[in-house]
Amino acid sequence: MLKLLLVFSFFTQAVLAVVTFKNPLKNPDGSDPFIVYDSGYYYLTTTTWNNVQITRATTLAGLKTAKPTVVYSTSTSSRCCNVWAPEIHKVNGIWYIYYTAGLSGSDLGGQRAHVLQGVAANPNGPYSYKGQLAPSNNPNAWVIDGTVLTINGANYFVFSAFSPRNLQSLYIAPMTNAYTIGAMSLLSEPTQSWETVDTPVNEGPAALYSGSRVWLAYSASFCKLDVGIFDWSPGMERWQPTYPVLLGQVRPVFSSANGLYGTAHNGFFKSPDGKETWVVYHASATNPAKCDGSRITMAQNFFSHSSIADLYPPFFWEIFSSFGTTGAPSFGSPRNLNDNVPVPSGES
Repeated sequence: MLKLLLVFSFFTQAVLAVVTFKNPLKNPDGSDPFIVYDSGYYYLTTTTWNNVQITRATTLAGLKTAKPTVVYSTSTSSRCCNVWAPEIHKVNGIWYIYYTAGLSGSDLGGQRAHVLQGVAANPNGPYSYKGQLAPSNNPNAWVIDGTVLTINGANYFVFSAFSPRNLQSLYIAPMTNAYTIGAMSLLSEPTQSWETVDTPVNEGPAALYSGSRVWLAYSASFCKLDVGIFDWSPGMERWQPTYPVLLGQVRPVFSSANGLYGTAHNGFFKSPDGKETWVVYHASATNPAKCDGSRITMAQNFFSHSSIADLYPPFFWEIFSSFGTTGAPSFGSPRNLNDNVPVPSGES
């Protein structure tokens, strides 16, 4: 009986010792968020539409109050404005920020993918403009929401562009280096009903890795977004998605819930100890979802949340696997703004 009491006491103390935070991490101007963790700091990239900003903090909750640093802005008319979706990636040991930008005003026809190159060892910059990422077979293509996907050691640029059927679709191109891409090839078109709400859209790709498995999440429909996912399998041609195992063509894997709408344009990042995968995404706290700066940045542990899992400290979370019994990712549901979310594993 004494042993049982000691065990119960240990578990009770562990539960009580859980450190938590509440979302959102950024409000307002929380659209198109992306997070990396490096050398003791979280780095969150966002934009106020005419610049690229980085917010840095030692804890995830610290991002809520840390002051953003503008790492880039320009008066060059072709890429001054409508800045979207900045992402930090380390390519061949150097930090780069990939982002979308175009003309001033409501004309979005000039949106193109651009890249900044870091000149320091950490993601906080400074950065300098490196160039436009233009597909070699269509250098004038409308290109947005670019991200880096690594398959078998090779890097690919995945982005949203218009297909010959004039559908905003996902494309992929091999990367010659961190700032040059080859020919663009079609990956997916919005054809499912959940991908065509208001406007047919596939955009906001984000790579997810687990062992030898690779997935590509993406956002569908206009601002009433859901998240779908592609599955690559080992041995497949490098840029060909597994067919017919396209989970995104079956159902969305992350949708509006718990008072949040338009929950999409996500990214993935690791906890400080590397044991957990987290998802960062934007959302609207109003219905219908909006497409403006009122969107907020949310983050949560990447697994199917249950009342039991939420009670226990991080070292128990591996029991509730993010990748299910079949190895397929399980996103769960968006966290309510009133939820006390346990901090990432390894966060001091």
